[in-house]
Amino acid sequence: MKKIDRAAAFLTQHAQLFRCPVCHESYDHVAGHSLVCPQGHNVDLSKKGMLYFMQRAVKSEYDDAMLAARRRMLQAGLFAGITSAFADHLNATPETILDVGCGEGTPLANVLAGRSGRDTAVGFDLSKPGINLATQLDTNAFFCVADLAQMPFSDGQFTTILDLFSPSAYKEFNRTLAPGGQLLKVIPNSDYLIELRQAIFPAESAHAQYDNGNVLQLFQQHYPTATSQRIRYQVPVAPERFADLMLMTPMHWGADQAKLDRVAAEPFSQITVDVTLLRAQEK
Repeated sequence: MKKIDRAAAFLTQHAQLFRCPVCHESYDHVAGHSLVCPQGHNVDLSKKGMLYFMQRAVKSEYDDAMLAARRRMLQAGLFAGITSAFADHLNATPETILDVGCGEGTPLANVLAGRSGRDTAVGFDLSKPGINLATQLDTNAFFCVADLAQMPFSDGQFTTILDLFSPSAYKEFNRTLAPGGQLLKVIPNSDYLIELRQAIFPAESAHAQYDNGNVLQLFQQHYPTATSQRIRYQVPVAPERFADLMLMTPMHWGADQAKLDRVAAEPFSQITVDVTLLRAQEK
């Protein structure tokens, strides 16, 4: 089955998950390869089997090379400890999952890979190149390009929302979470990719340290009863993957090229993943 036909079959079964960005009514049927709302507004599937909900084109800072490098690192296991923790918090019964800022899709695909196959999952991102990459994955997840601030999803539909390093729109999260649903948000800690950070930036640089205090405080303001779990582990970095490690992260945007060249000439063998998993449950 072609990607566009497989995507149309998904939408036929799950049209109610999505709401029209024009009138805010839930879509109610599929006509050919278009998702249509009761007012007749429609959005068309691309040949790659994804929906584009943006009203205007938005340029992402993550280019094709950066996204490809990120995929290679994630498929080499960089976020395996994180996606395993996500999976540990999912119910044994089928879930309806929304991955916020899913990027090129590997984390969501990895979460689903260890499940029964009965989950319904949607990933979205602002980056069209990222979503185009996501549609190439062997997964049952559906992907679309959409804006975090105006999510094209119906009220109360998702039992779990995943947010891995993405910005948050808590009002939208609360609107789309099902009663009793959960938000799982991962934020980096000070030691996240610390070997790379210390190698690239001098100690006196503002980029040499990372503090998640403001992000954590805002989350706790919205969800005072939320729980937290620190996840920290080291991942081996094969020599052929070191260039990908340097390219996949925004750290290189603020670095001196001569310094980057020196770091690339002396690759290190492992990298630290240090994050906090925050969990809030809707009443």
